[in-house]
Amino acid sequence: MIINDLPIIMARCLLLTIIIEIVIGIIVGVRDKKDFINILLVNVMTNPLVVSLPIYIMLRYGMKARYTTLAILEILTVIIEGFIYKKVLKYKKINPYVLSLILNVGSYLIGEVINKLA
Repeated sequence: MIINDLPIIMARCLLLTIIIEIVIGIIVGVRDKKDFINILLVNVMTNPLVVSLPIYIMLRYGMKARYTTLAILEILTVIIEGFIYKKVLKYKKINPYVLSLILNVGSYLIGEVINKLA
């Protein structure tokens, strides 16, 4: 991978994350159009950093540092997104932090499978 590929990687990851998290949201019972818009917007805010920073760290410090950075960022993302969901979502069937965990674990795992197949 070269650094020039980063914008394409980031756009692909963001689009894939949004699609996966919307589908998972539908599966767990999210129905309000504004809730889906909020899920989309939250991912627009968090996904670029979660994708780009580990790539930068990998190029500079190696794979082990990438995985450590990614784990820390994913944990922070679940917490931050859960906090935002608590404030803005109408959906209340699942605790917003648990919803954030479900959406993020789902999108991460499905994304990993797709990347392995591609």
